[in-house]
Amino acid sequence: MKIKRQKHAKKTISFYKYNFCFRQPFQILIDGTFCQAALKNKIQIKEQLPKYLMGEIHLCTTNCALKELETLPKELYGAKLILQRFQVRQCKHKDPVPASQCLLSMLGEANPHHYFVATQDQELTTALKKIPGVPLLYIILNTMVLDKPSECTLKYVEAVQLGEMVSTSQQKSIQSLKEQQGLGKDGEERRGKKRKRKSGNPNPLSCLKKKKTMPQQPKKTDREKKKRNRHRKKKPAGGEGAPVNLNQSNPTTA
Repeated sequence: MKIKRQKHAKKTISFYKYNFCFRQPFQILIDGTFCQAALKNKIQIKEQLPKYLMGEIHLCTTNCALKELETLPKELYGAKLILQRFQVRQCKHKDPVPASQCLLSMLGEANPHHYFVATQDQELTTALKKIPGVPLLYIILNTMVLDKPSECTLKYVEAVQLGEMVSTSQQKSIQSLKEQQGLGKDGEERRGKKRKRKSGNPNPLSCLKKKKTMPQQPKKTDREKKKRNRHRKKKPAGGEGAPVNLNQSNPTTA
């Protein structure tokens, strides 16, 4: 039975990962009714829930949910102690409202922050099933169960696949592309304001005189460097190397 529940949970989590971009650590919104059921059935939420969801989790609640437990009878004091251990997310209510109303406001119309909701409140569960992309957790027969996707969620995914609707992840990607291209939310171009240059002293580097550049002579190649200039020496007319006429008579012998 435990293996069957684990396979069902794995399949449901994969569905939300693929279609609604759920990522670890999973954020679990918990109210007092779930804590009371866990206390009654001796379930350790912090230890058992990560094993069941096969991943890291962040357990969180709201101020309104804590305030609601304070007004209830002392029988729910143990549930209050459990709920106080979790992270408290800021809601938009200055005055406390019922926990069911507060959790619905945290999810909005499309659950943009990818919350799981753990509750035993039937009215809240019915309202959450009308919001696409909300995984529900509840306790039954001393075990925690991840509910299958609601009909509203399945219809939403089918409409996205047929191209009749744009998912929240697709809307974010389209918006980021528009911002990169310089377009606003309504598709109009954003015209940036021209910055006025400050009038001040001129740049001292621009005032320097330009240095005169001498024309560069073409570099000699290695072949030209090795080539030697050979100059022939001119021989003198009466020098040592001049030819001697043997037929000429010597004046001293006459």
